[in-house]
Amino acid sequence: MKCSGNGENLYLCEVMNTRYRIYPPEQLRATISPPPSKSIAARLMTIRALAGMPPIRIDNPCDDLRVLANGLTTADTTINVGHSGTALRLLTAFHATREGAERVITGSERLCQRPVSTLVDALRAIGAQIDYLDGEGHAPIRVRGRRLQRSARVCVDASVSSQFITALALIAPITGGMTIELTGNLVSRPYVEMTLALMNRYGIETMWNDNTIHIGAGPYLTGPDEVEADWSAAAFWLTLPLFYPDGEITLRGLTDNSLQGDRRAATLLRQWGLAAEWNADGTLTARRDTNACCCCSTFADLLGTPDLAPTLTVALCLLGRPFRLTGLSTLRHKESHRTRALAQELARLGFRLTLEGDDAMSWHFATCETEPDPTLNPHDDHRLAMALTLAALSHPGIAIAQPEAVTKSYPGFWTDLRRAGFRIEREK
Repeated sequence: MKCSGNGENLYLCEVMNTRYRIYPPEQLRATISPPPSKSIAARLMTIRALAGMPPIRIDNPCDDLRVLANGLTTADTTINVGHSGTALRLLTAFHATREGAERVITGSERLCQRPVSTLVDALRAIGAQIDYLDGEGHAPIRVRGRRLQRSARVCVDASVSSQFITALALIAPITGGMTIELTGNLVSRPYVEMTLALMNRYGIETMWNDNTIHIGAGPYLTGPDEVEADWSAAAFWLTLPLFYPDGEITLRGLTDNSLQGDRRAATLLRQWGLAAEWNADGTLTARRDTNACCCCSTFADLLGTPDLAPTLTVALCLLGRPFRLTGLSTLRHKESHRTRALAQELARLGFRLTLEGDDAMSWHFATCETEPDPTLNPHDDHRLAMALTLAALSHPGIAIAQPEAVTKSYPGFWTDLRRAGFRIEREK
């Protein structure tokens, strides 16, 4: 597998068995521009494609946005979305509305293990023609576009992925409006709120009462095409000052009133000893609060913000802070089974985590034998690849396999890490 890139970016990878050794800086002082929000960009790209508007421009797009952009515009019969669950779900709904067109949507082995039946069932219920090509409930799928039911009412299990709701909501206006009834325990609610807020900005009326979402019919109107920086990526950078009493990180492009649920990272980290303040130029500067208590146990429900779990888990272990995180049930459906993968990789560093089914994970000082000179494996998961890099703060020279995994959401991660003073040595 080759990774694409340009210039001096360190994420250029020629072979899958490449690994990086990471050495942290003695002092931390850097200004970083996290990538554009993948979640916001994906929704805007889909809205604008549904409306026939020019696409938004994203410089150096991550893999997920690149395959989504291709899937929204390509005339090819087969669309390969790689590892992108976001693209799989949004494109399934999008192409179900393209009358007369036929597309086969497929992807990586892991992608074809991730669930899609909840979305397919809902689309079929309003007239979509979708067939499974290699086993029920999973990609690859064949989507034949046709006119869908107007003023439709669909029932969706909200306990698996909020992206099923988002995919249906985005196509609702152009199909004549839709009422979405949610069942089960809603996960990642902020992402659904983001979807509806962006639709409002493009002139669509929506209403959410209890477990029912009403979406009006009508064309999308002209709306904003700017994309703020990604709070999920920013969470990594905000943890770094906790390890440096005199360190400082300044982040560009974020907003305090963001639509992104992962803005909660700043609030959580403030409770754990981070001092973060907004500057007059709109940047966010983070330092360690040396007067804060950093020894208390941490309890956090991440039901609405599960993408924060990898970074917070690794950081809390390295800081020696016991914790219990809940609301993690969706992590088994990500690029990896994230809770199991985190437990496996942190065990290499001597941390024995407790997994409580699929929903919770904890650590209360339990240890196991540390591997000598371990190589941490991200399990082809971009969130794990970034989070596990924090291990270099306590294990200088730690090796990280599959560094190319970060291109799924943050192509310039390794370049930015070097900009922050980290030394990165490539090995094969």
